[in-house]
Amino acid sequence: MSPPSRFQYPWATARRDLLAGATVAAIAIPQAIAYALIAGVDPRFGLYSAIVVTILASAFGSSSHLINGPTNAISLVVFSALSPFDGRFDAYQALFLLGIIAGFIQILIAVFKLGDLTRYISESVVLGFMAGAGFLIAVGQLGNFVGAAKKGLGGQSVLVRTWETLAYGGPFNPRAIALGIATILLVIVLRKFINRFGLPRMDMLAGLIVTSIVAAHFGWSLPAPDGKAIVAVVGTVPSALPSFYIPQMKIEWLPKLIESALAIAFLGLLEALAVAKSIATYTRQPLDYNRQCLAEGVGNLVGGFFQSLPGSGSLTRSAINYQAGAVTRISGIYSGIIVAAVVVVLGPYARFIPKSVLAGLLFVTAARLIDWRRLAYAIRASRFDAALVLVTAFAAVFISVENSILIGVGLSIVLFVPRAAKLGIRELIVTPERVVRERKPGEARAKSLLIFDLEGELFFGAAPELDRYLEELSQEAIRNGIKFVVLRVRRARNPDMVAIEHLEHFLRQCETLGLTVLLAGVRPELLRILENVRFADWLPTGRIFSEEDEVYSATLRAVRYAYQLLGEAEPETKDHPKGGDRPTHHAGAQPEYYLV
Repeated sequence: MSPPSRFQYPWATARRDLLAGATVAAIAIPQAIAYALIAGVDPRFGLYSAIVVTILASAFGSSSHLINGPTNAISLVVFSALSPFDGRFDAYQALFLLGIIAGFIQILIAVFKLGDLTRYISESVVLGFMAGAGFLIAVGQLGNFVGAAKKGLGGQSVLVRTWETLAYGGPFNPRAIALGIATILLVIVLRKFINRFGLPRMDMLAGLIVTSIVAAHFGWSLPAPDGKAIVAVVGTVPSALPSFYIPQMKIEWLPKLIESALAIAFLGLLEALAVAKSIATYTRQPLDYNRQCLAEGVGNLVGGFFQSLPGSGSLTRSAINYQAGAVTRISGIYSGIIVAAVVVVLGPYARFIPKSVLAGLLFVTAARLIDWRRLAYAIRASRFDAALVLVTAFAAVFISVENSILIGVGLSIVLFVPRAAKLGIRELIVTPERVVRERKPGEARAKSLLIFDLEGELFFGAAPELDRYLEELSQEAIRNGIKFVVLRVRRARNPDMVAIEHLEHFLRQCETLGLTVLLAGVRPELLRILENVRFADWLPTGRIFSEEDEVYSATLRAVRYAYQLLGEAEPETKDHPKGGDRPTHHAGAQPEYYLV
């Protein structure tokens, strides 16, 4: 009897994966060609990416439904990165090198287990980038949509090149415009029909095939005697699979390529992880972010050696994969294999696809790329989020796509650090009901004791504000002749060396002024740091009151201790008048409760 197989893959699961993979391939083919058009490269490189990157990322990935390959955002960054390269040969070498370098960076991120850090990039930055990218995708296809000849120089922005094309690219082609409009309307109508009846999402593929057949039927996409067609077409895709190729490199390319590869690497990880997480909210599948980073890197690195457009996780194709009933990552492998079969069998027929048809598809893609509801939500949420969205989108449109993410992240850090460094301090009092609460303006305070509550992040950025608060605290105590201060630090978080050093300076200075400061509500993290820097070597015993549990308040214990040192009784309370007997805590007795 043979031992049981460790890998169980029943036919029912395989059938669901195969059907899902075929459905994804149906949308991947037109998208791959369209995204190659966005990047300004040969359509076959987009198709090769839908084969190599898709298969490898699915094989090594963590998500069961994430589909990798060419995406519109990555293609737009590639277009910007390749714009300085005038020669087609040099541009294609740079294209393959971009994938190799970006993949290597992503693998390093996985090796050093930095994948989790991507979750600290604000979602508002991603929304702003998507808005800017969607706008540029639509604007960049205006020339193809109207049938004008491409104009402008490689180093110019998308806006300038589009203007040059529209202004000086010759007369508009009415047939090209008609095909583009027909494609848009057909895709929109088909999507509504598909959503209504729950059919596979093949609206873009159907729109591409139908309008291309119409163009060929009327002879608009067929070459004339001079070799040119009435409407511009995509061109021939070789009927062959991607082959191993080592790209050539020039040293002077490296600075630009590394900069763009960094943008592709980080943007690709953001896209992939965001899509994987969004689907995992429905499937409840646990994700390994670092493993997914490794899969992205392997796909792009190997894809660069097989003439592939750099890729990432596709929201559209991943959602279709999930909705089509995929069960395992093998659905992505099936998708890549089916795309490869189509390229071998039907690749030459790509010469009948008009560019205006693809432009129409990309207009629809650009509109769907922007999450209008969440974009409006972010802008309304706060000035912080609105600024991140608008600045990132503006940077994508008017500066550069590859730097817009970095600009957005930089701005988020610049705006976040002052917010994180914002400390709060308030004066507290003990009421007759034994409640420690904030002192209201004009309300009497204890004559011998001050209580202050410090709240916020105790890190280096907050040090100036911490100094100011502590200085005001000590001056207030001296001005009123008070000798004891209880400083509640229960809500002071994430202390670092700089903040602790400033706190030590304050405590030592208070000692010289004859002012005793008691630290109350000290959490284990802060207590550990105080022990590490040897506060006990110079701070008298009993000055630190740790937050041990929720029954006995460290603040009240500090207040009692202060009154003991002062030789005074605690303030009168309703239950225990001044001078009255107080209950003694013994085994089985109910403790006194305090609210803080």
